[in-house]
Amino acid sequence: MQSRHPPSGLSVIKRFQPPQWLADRSLRDYNAESTLFTRRAVVTLFIVGLGTFLLFYRLYQLQICQHQRYQTRSKGNCIKLLPTAASRGLIYDRNGVLLAGNLIDYQLVLHLDRTVAIDSLLQQLAPIAELTVAEITQFKKNYPRHCRLMPMVLKKNLSEKQMARFAIHQHRFPSVEINGHQRRHYPYGAALSHVLGYLAKINDQEQQHLRSTGQNHLYTVTPEIGKLGIERYYELLLRGKPGYESVEINRRGQIVRRLSQQPSQAGANLTLTIDINLQCHIEKLMRGQRGAVVAVDPRDGSVLALVSSPSYDPNQFVSGMTPDTYQQLLDNPDRPLINRATQGVYPPASTVKPFISIAALAEGVVTQESRHFDPGWWQLPGSQKRYWNCKRQRYGMINLTRSLEASSDTFFYQVAYDLGIDRLAEWMRLFGYGKPSGIDLGEELAGLMPTREWKMQRYQQPWYQGDTIPVGIGQGYWTATPMQMTKALVTLVNNGETKRPHLLYQQSAEKPCSSAPEAIQLHNPNFWKLAKEGMYGGAHRPHGTARRAFMNAPYKVGIKSGTAQLFNLKDEFYRPEKLAKQLHDHAQLIAFAPYHQPTIALTIILENAGSGSRWAAPLARQIFDYVLGPCKPPSPLLAARKARTHSQNL
Repeated sequence: MQSRHPPSGLSVIKRFQPPQWLADRSLRDYNAESTLFTRRAVVTLFIVGLGTFLLFYRLYQLQICQHQRYQTRSKGNCIKLLPTAASRGLIYDRNGVLLAGNLIDYQLVLHLDRTVAIDSLLQQLAPIAELTVAEITQFKKNYPRHCRLMPMVLKKNLSEKQMARFAIHQHRFPSVEINGHQRRHYPYGAALSHVLGYLAKINDQEQQHLRSTGQNHLYTVTPEIGKLGIERYYELLLRGKPGYESVEINRRGQIVRRLSQQPSQAGANLTLTIDINLQCHIEKLMRGQRGAVVAVDPRDGSVLALVSSPSYDPNQFVSGMTPDTYQQLLDNPDRPLINRATQGVYPPASTVKPFISIAALAEGVVTQESRHFDPGWWQLPGSQKRYWNCKRQRYGMINLTRSLEASSDTFFYQVAYDLGIDRLAEWMRLFGYGKPSGIDLGEELAGLMPTREWKMQRYQQPWYQGDTIPVGIGQGYWTATPMQMTKALVTLVNNGETKRPHLLYQQSAEKPCSSAPEAIQLHNPNFWKLAKEGMYGGAHRPHGTARRAFMNAPYKVGIKSGTAQLFNLKDEFYRPEKLAKQLHDHAQLIAFAPYHQPTIALTIILENAGSGSRWAAPLARQIFDYVLGPCKPPSPLLAARKARTHSQNL
């Protein structure tokens, strides 16, 4: 029988079980936790200390080690250099007459650093300044990429009325003002366009070239560059060197004060060999006629006149022409933009006969006593092909001198056949054919002096004997520019001494321009005299082709006319009345005067005019009369020169 008494206190205690969290707490390792905390604290302190060290090290670098560098950059944030334009050099003729100068063009400019509401300002300014829609559109187009420190042009070529109207309202527009700007001006307009060229804005291709050569900074103020002629060839001398102005600006880009200034250097003044009176006289004679005239002084190769007709007014490019106007120049069938004196290539025709005669004499193909029967035609040996004289004229027995006087083609057909193309081309290259003349104009073509190698490369065909025959009278594949013909003539006048044609006479106060002479050596100097005697007879003897034009002339000249055929007549006669104008022959001529002491050498090309003796010779007579005649004009603009010299002395 079991007892009903409750269990004792001891047994109750033994049966009691503590909670799990209390049991786990009794098992914690405080030492381990302390060690872990210490490690974490050390790592944290190390990271904080390392960061602090790096921060102070960087501050040391910036403020002490690189102090000078960042101080300079800091100043650059508040100090800017503003470029100032340089005056472009002037161009004079040989007598001191101004050919290219600078005019003051007044412009309306906007200072962007003082302007906030552009659209509102333009709206208020448009009726006052007479801003056109095109001008506003152009302004907004250039506005995003324009430097805020440089004034931006709103309107060019302000009239006196426009300037007066704006002056009344100027107090309403503190950020707008009128500035003077130099604009290129050519007083003689179209008479000198192919000599001087013109000044115009830099295009993308030119801008890329300037960047590649490191010269773009020279055009930040005046973004205009010489495009053609002297303006382009001597751009480095004419453009000058821009200056700069140091200014301090605030954080808004506004100018606070001006610190210093470096003045600009004006470009060099150039004196050309051109005689402007002679240039204008020839230009007037050439009006209405396509062609070119080159006049040089054979004593030194200086160009007295260079006329290409028709021409254009270079002032249009300076002021800016509309696209339609420029397209009309491009589409003009007379091609006024081409400088025919250096870029026009023509068959030199009979004007080359004096030079071929020198080659024939030097090679022993002909002599002074050589005679040749001229029946009016010449036949290629072994062929039925006949080559005719001009107008099928017959001269009978002739020698070298008379063949030059009468311009016998058959005589020179035989000479070309005996010389062969190899010797013929070699000698003509000595006279300057087939290569640039070296004149100081960038626009020049080399023409073509044909050779065996050229024909094989161009047509993949060998050179035939029949190809040489027309070359003997300046036809066939042979082409040349009037400037090359002039250089060859000067070489003949100087008995083989070559003179490089040039336009620059004097740069500022430096010595006159000259070139190192070259020479063609002949074993018999009398050969030069024979060739020039033939040219003398061309103007003053009964059989001379130009005798009518120079009848009763008060001076003596040497002349050789030529007529360049533009297509093969085969066996037909030349009848210009049945041909289109553009198929008519070119009239050509080379001449020098006075005969014994030449001071002027002349080359004339008249496109589609006809016979050289009929049309080019009278023109040469008019030019020689102007220069050498008894009524020779006085030195050009002598009074103006004296007045200008007097004012400079004052």
